Amino acid sequence: MVIPCFNEEENVRAIHAEVKAVAERHATSYEIIFIDNQSQDRTRDLLREICAADPHTRAIFNNRNYGQMRSPTHGIYQARGDAVIGMCADFQDPPAMIGEFLRLWRAGAQVVLAQRRSEKTGPLLHLIRRGGYSFLGRFADYPVVPGATGFGLFDRAVVEELARWNEPEPFFRGMVVEAGFRLAIVPFDRPQRAAGETKNDLGTLVDFAISGIAGSSKSLLRWPIKGSVYAGVLAVLLLCTGLGAALLGASAWPFLSFGVPMAMFAMLMLFVGLIGEQVRMISERTRNVPLVIEEERLNFVGERAAADVRP
Repeated sequence: MVIPCFNEEENVRAIHAEVKAVAERHATSYEIIFIDNQSQDRTRDLLREICAADPHTRAIFNNRNYGQMRSPTHGIYQARGDAVIGMCADFQDPPAMIGEFLRLWRAGAQVVLAQRRSEKTGPLLHLIRRGGYSFLGRFADYPVVPGATGFGLFDRAVVEELARWNEPEPFFRGMVVEAGFRLAIVPFDRPQRAAGETKNDLGTLVDFAISGIAGSSKSLLRWPIKGSVYAGVLAVLLLCTGLGAALLGASAWPFLSFGVPMAMFAMLMLFVGLIGEQVRMISERTRNVPLVIEEERLNFVGERAAADVRP
């Protein structure tokens, strides 16, 4: 199990105890990895105490806050199990669902994603989420599971394959779908946080949505080229109509006044589209930058970080 956390001093002991109990019921061997995104409260002190008392529990302390995409994904890449489960530290992802995840995995699923049926949020955040999923459903390069929270199980083959992609801003819940592995979905009603306050404000959610769209919709970079084609066709029609009007003795000015700017717009969109296509091609290559830089790790004796191992 991989549990990212940030300022979760009110939850880490409780989530550790419950996840450990569930793991002991359903697995013969297991590990629990907490990855901390530079918490400013007592989270790290509590994790030190937990790791000292439980050899099955490990911890990674990042040297700064790397956001909600990079840190959890890095934690998943450090796990060694045949199946890796990612979940939040605040009980919004119920540990009781782990048994069902394992059942579906043992039945042949390579990816099991929890799908939120409903969530108690304000109307603005609900509208943003709904609009974001609608946009991704329409324009993403591959299907995106609406309501997927990142809570799920990933087979070892899935983790190793995605680690090779070396995405600098990994939209992990989309990547597992893009890769085409066998997928199972488990709907659930997401409860409220057990304690503490959510770290997801409007700005955070917008940043996450932008990263998700950028990571799953590279085809959008080609839209300016398509727009230039349509604008060019319209410009040609207007200019030809204006030429015909002039030959017939009518005023060509109304058609030329629209046709010439439209032709210029088509050329501009073409060059923007070509630049976008170059950006898309560059994005297919990696900069070989690690997802996070670790400050410290606990109970990882003699192991290197997966982010430091390059194919």
